[in-house]
Amino acid sequence: MTKGRAGLAARTSVVLALLFCAFGGWSYAQADRDGSLTFAASRDAALAEGKRHVEALTGFDGRKPEAALRRWLDASTGPLREELREAKTKTGPTARARITDAALTALDDRAGTAELIATLEVETDTAGGGAPNTERKRLEATLARTAEGWRVRSLAAVPVGGV
Repeated sequence: MTKGRAGLAARTSVVLALLFCAFGGWSYAQADRDGSLTFAASRDAALAEGKRHVEALTGFDGRKPEAALRRWLDASTGPLREELREAKTKTGPTARARITDAALTALDDRAGTAELIATLEVETDTAGGGAPNTERKRLEATLARTAEGWRVRSLAAVPVGGV
């Protein structure tokens, strides 16, 4: 009688394991066809490219203004790009930006638009060789998906509100 119960328990365990594997396979197949994976990949790409481009747009190499302008144009699209194209470049102080945190507040994958908020530390070297100045900034960027990937369409400072 004990042998019969052991055999039944073994068969039950095998059936349960097969059911678990079947459910896992079905679940994986459903997730693979699910649009949420595509949406997540798009969100991750928009965030990564948005952060990189906001950093580029808030930095400036005062010794190489033409290279800085090229970086700005590569990072932008739409009205912002047209505005930057009209900018006159000249030597001046150097600013290095580093994003400390960023997040997407909106993403419309079908329309190819996203909204990003970011906090940055911007270190500015004075032309006279004085001590560098570091400022914290909060920016909001509108991103647009282009043939080259996500680019910044508009960039604005977020005012710091007091209580």
